[in-house]
Amino acid sequence: MSRPPLDFGSHYSLDFSNITPYVHSFFDRVNVWYAVVNPHVWHSHYRTAISRGFRSGAESCICLLVLALGQAGHYGQSISRIPHNSPPAGMSYFAAAWSLLPNLITRNEILSAQCHVLAAAYMMYLVRPLEAWNLLYNTSMKLQLLLSSPENIPVQHKELSERVYWNALMIESDLLAELDLPHSGVVQFEESMRLPRSFPYESSTPGGDESPGNDELWYFLAEIALRRLLNRVSHLIYSYTYKRSSSFSIASLEPVAAELDYQLTQCSHAKDYPPATKPKPVLRLRYFACRTIIFRPYIQAVLADENVANEHGVQEACRKCLEACVRQLECISAHHDGHLPYLWQGALSIMSQSLLVMSATLNNTLAALLPPAHQMNAIIAEVVNELDRLAHLAPSIQLCAEMVREAEERRQMWMKR
Repeated sequence: MSRPPLDFGSHYSLDFSNITPYVHSFFDRVNVWYAVVNPHVWHSHYRTAISRGFRSGAESCICLLVLALGQAGHYGQSISRIPHNSPPAGMSYFAAAWSLLPNLITRNEILSAQCHVLAAAYMMYLVRPLEAWNLLYNTSMKLQLLLSSPENIPVQHKELSERVYWNALMIESDLLAELDLPHSGVVQFEESMRLPRSFPYESSTPGGDESPGNDELWYFLAEIALRRLLNRVSHLIYSYTYKRSSSFSIASLEPVAAELDYQLTQCSHAKDYPPATKPKPVLRLRYFACRTIIFRPYIQAVLADENVANEHGVQEACRKCLEACVRQLECISAHHDGHLPYLWQGALSIMSQSLLVMSATLNNTLAALLPPAHQMNAIIAEVVNELDRLAHLAPSIQLCAEMVREAEERRQMWMKR
């Protein structure tokens, strides 16, 4: 909360002379994560923005945010690799869009909500989670007002409103899983909200312009399924069974974990999705993170009392958890594919899984379920190095890096003893 605000003072030099690569980059490399911009109406929005000199209106803001995110995705480079004193890719366009947002805050329309979701997406690229949450909270209020009276949503914006909703829910859920923040209440529509379908194709756009990209939905739908499952895990295991039940036991956990793991297997066949350079490995990592969270209480139970490992099914559940942890940590470079949308979430996730496997290496029963010690040492060392490389991006990641480094120093001391 005490982090200095973004400085936009020197980033207002805009260049529209060669934006085509950024537009294509957005639809090819960025929109696949969010699916929140209709490629068939891009040219219409852009013409409106030009007519207004990019100085007012939701269409101008949307176009500027598309260019900001498109430039960020165009270079194919994680923000962690940009020199500290260099402005992030797309910052000039984002600064211009930021100046338009105040006039959109009080507009209760879906295009305004779309602008806030895109701005939140860029904030997540900048590793500014609290600023992203502020934007999403405003989005949530607009959505709840609109969805409570769906007749106020124009027919041509119905599909867009659903995609804006799922983006708001998923990003907010990621933030609430890591930060102690107020809930916006947008989750109340989750069960009644329809899953996204393809945007209607407008074959006769003014001027005959072709769409700058395809409307890809496969990753977005898979991510919605994973997020809904994670929300159920949080409620059924961590809010109810694991924390609130006075009679918590392995026996009470077993059927819940088994059912959630079955649902995860059903909704996350990563191998069955179309090939893609970035989303496919990221979906695989998200799958393993979810599986770890489902079975983590078993690890915690064994660490608290090693005799629990003798109960039926406990060691197998621990094996599943640790295997998922190792799969998530064994190739840290795979996380770079998801750095544009998930760098902050990914950093906190690998910290959590690292602490889990570190503690497991110090427990005889759990250590036997892990790869050999030299292999685990190499994996943990790479995690420590990676978090050190990311630490400058956000105070929360710096804290993660410090915690993991200190934990590893203590673990090595304990192993020597």
